[in-house]
Amino acid sequence: MYSEIQRERPDIGNIMAHPDYFDGNPDLIKPKKLLNPVRASKSHQELHRELLMNHKRGLGVESKPELQRVLEHRRRNQLIRQKKEEEEAKKLKSPFEQELLKRQQRLEQLEREQEKEEENAPEFIKVKENLRRTSVLTGVEKVA
Repeated sequence: MYSEIQRERPDIGNIMAHPDYFDGNPDLIKPKKLLNPVRASKSHQELHRELLMNHKRGLGVESKPELQRVLEHRRRNQLIRQKKEEEEAKKLKSPFEQELLKRQQRLEQLEREQEKEEENAPEFIKVKENLRRTSVLTGVEKVA
């Protein structure tokens, strides 16, 4: 039954309207197919040509896509630039600035060690320190 329906197709031409440009009227402008801007580009055509030639030669496409290779190359170059800039910045610093940075790092390390010790301290010591701070603050406020 289904095969009979398929065989007896209605004439689609009767259902759809015919466009005016088939009439052959020379005054009408006939539509042209739009160009795909990607396919029209030179780079796309060259890439397509290269892929066809590689296919004919039997050369396989590289394991990594071109975009991925370019992105990796950019990342690598960026890391190299950053390292060079850091090295230049270190070279340009005066001995005074270097000494200040060393002291700053030592102070930060001491602060971190103190914070670790405070975290490991028992609860009653923490409460006692908080009470000392509040009593000192209230005493300073009374004087002012």
